[in-house]
Amino acid sequence: MFVHGKSTFISLDGDNLSAFVDTSELGRTSDSHDVTTYGKNSHVYSGGLLDGKATMAGTYDNTAGTGPRAVIEPIIGAVVQLIRRPEGTGAGKPQDTVNVLVTDYKETNPVADMVKWECEMQLSDDVASTVQ
Repeated sequence: MFVHGKSTFISLDGDNLSAFVDTSELGRTSDSHDVTTYGKNSHVYSGGLLDGKATMAGTYDNTAGTGPRAVIEPIIGAVVQLIRRPEGTGAGKPQDTVNVLVTDYKETNPVADMVKWECEMQLSDDVASTVQ
């Protein structure tokens, strides 16, 4: 069944940022090691360490103490917990929990539009995919 993104829950370092986020992504990758030997006509690969990145973004909100700027700027360069529930909160729905290194926070100020913000994070350790 198709799921609408409007119910997504996302928190960073224990702060629920869902009300400030309009897009988020959790991507996972793997190292790739070439193990090709003589006599092969094609490359042969073996997997390695897992890796990944996460992002979130939205329209800037200057809510003191709980807005994205107030929450994210102080933790740039720190490893904190990210929780993302792609189907929203509720029994039986999926939840991904992972430690992330907060690597980037930026704000964009277009002349004819709302101020936007985005945050980039590097996954740090395994993602725990569980059911709520």
